[in-house]
Amino acid sequence: MRGGYRDGPRGTGRSGERGAATVMAVAIVGAVVALAVGVVAVLAASVASQLAANAADASALAAADAVSGAAAGEPCALASELAARNGATLVSCAIDGPAASVTVAVGRGAFDAVATARAGPPGWDDG
Repeated sequence: MRGGYRDGPRGTGRSGERGAATVMAVAIVGAVVALAVGVVAVLAASVASQLAANAADASALAAADAVSGAAAGEPCALASELAARNGATLVSCAIDGPAASVTVAVGRGAFDAVATARAGPPGWDDG
C-alpha cells in the first residue's frame, strides 16, 4: 500500500489509535469549561465584594452627615436607605459621638459579601 497505513494486528499502521483525537478534544473542551466556570465564580465573588464595600462606604458617609447636621434625618435610617439604593442590606449601624459605623451585606447568587465602614470627622478617636 503506497502512502497509507496498513490495518491489522501485524501492521505498522495506527488502527489502534482511531478516535484518540475525539477523546482528546472532549477532554480539552471539558477542561476549558471547568476553568471558565471557576473564573466566573471568582469574578462573581469579586463583584459582590466590591458592591458591598461601595454600599458600606456610602451608608457610613450618609449616617455621619446626619450626625453632623449636614444632612437631615435619622443617621441609621439614612444609612439603610443608601444601602438599599446600592443593592445592599444594612446589617448594623452604630453611632459613636460624631462617627458612624455600618455593616452591610450584598447577596449575589450563591455569594454573600459583607463589608463594614466607618465615617466621621478627621482625628476622631473613640477612646
